[in-house]
Amino acid sequence: MKSKTITTSLALVLASTLSAAAMCPGKAQQAASCAEGMVWDRASGTCVEQTMS
Repeated sequence: MKSKTITTSLALVLASTLSAAAMCPGKAQQAASCAEGMVWDRASGTCVEQTMS
């Protein structure tokens, strides 16, 4: 019984790790949101102040 529990736990950890890795391929990152007055800058990978022209 103990080995089944350990095997099941390892399988669940591995499955969640693989699914998280599949959602974020490579080093691509996205901002969920930036603070008010800020926008996401893909080049720098950070939030930057929004400028009005």
